Amino acid sequence: MSLVINTTTPEGIVLAADSRQSYRNLKGMARIGSDNAMKLFQINKRVGVGITGLAFLADDGIFKNISKFIEEFKRTSKIDKMDVEEVAEKLHSLFNKKYHWQEQLDLAKANIENDLKSKGCELQEIHRENYALKFRFKTPQGTIEEGMAGVDMIELLVAGYNRDGSHEVYGCQIPGEVQRRRNSKERNNEYGSSWIGQGDVVSRIVLGFDGRIGNVPFTKDVSARIGDAQMYEQLKGLEYAIQWGTMTLQDAVDFCTLMIQTTAAMQRFSDGINADPGDMPGVGGPVDVAVITADNGFVWVNKKKLRSGGNEVDLR
Repeated sequence: MSLVINTTTPEGIVLAADSRQSYRNLKGMARIGSDNAMKLFQINKRVGVGITGLAFLADDGIFKNISKFIEEFKRTSKIDKMDVEEVAEKLHSLFNKKYHWQEQLDLAKANIENDLKSKGCELQEIHRENYALKFRFKTPQGTIEEGMAGVDMIELLVAGYNRDGSHEVYGCQIPGEVQRRRNSKERNNEYGSSWIGQGDVVSRIVLGFDGRIGNVPFTKDVSARIGDAQMYEQLKGLEYAIQWGTMTLQDAVDFCTLMIQTTAAMQRFSDGINADPGDMPGVGGPVDVAVITADNGFVWVNKKKLRSGGNEVDLR
């Protein structure tokens, strides 16, 4: 799954990513395939992208690493003139076409029906809600229960500077939409931090709660009483008061690196949460870090190299 984190400051933009690559084998079990995968890429002199989620996609019947499609995209014409939003939109379109998630959703529907039948349950309703399947079924004991299923997601975090000197950050979900997360032209939205992938540890540290808090019974009661918007507005009181607008570029590098290393360490000692044990330790390996500034563009601070014996070479 991995973790990619961005921090945008007045001095520049930081993008950081871990190196763990996981996959599902023929039995559907999640396994760690490598701790040397590239999740961070320079698109042009002003824009970078980090990617998490699905590690491989089928291309002409052969599974290929996600990084291959990024590298192919970088060789397209007019890439140097693209601004941040255009890069985000084009990458979203590319992976939306390459990842046949609609077919995967159809397969998931059939799997749900077969799984419930094998357990003696009676499927009463199943329908698509946004990019997932929501279903209701009757158990052999006669109780009515609900469930939701979806497909593995690809997430992108695109950040950088436009040709006019403004900066932006976009989050892309496949299946899903493109969402602008940071914009230097919007007041109070210029600086801050965003993350994709296994961000539960970062959320707990920075925001004060895990996104899965919405599944806890007492929060459902509160939400029913005052609504989701008001509940989460009150939870914002737990967020650490970090002055992103005064943060130096070095501090932003340290912050991003710390969040990834802390997540990897927590996953080493834990096995998911009590309400949902068995989570995949998807964050690990070296931390790649890049900075993007208005004057110097995209610059690598730390980047994995190929090693053999005492030799090192950078081919990526």
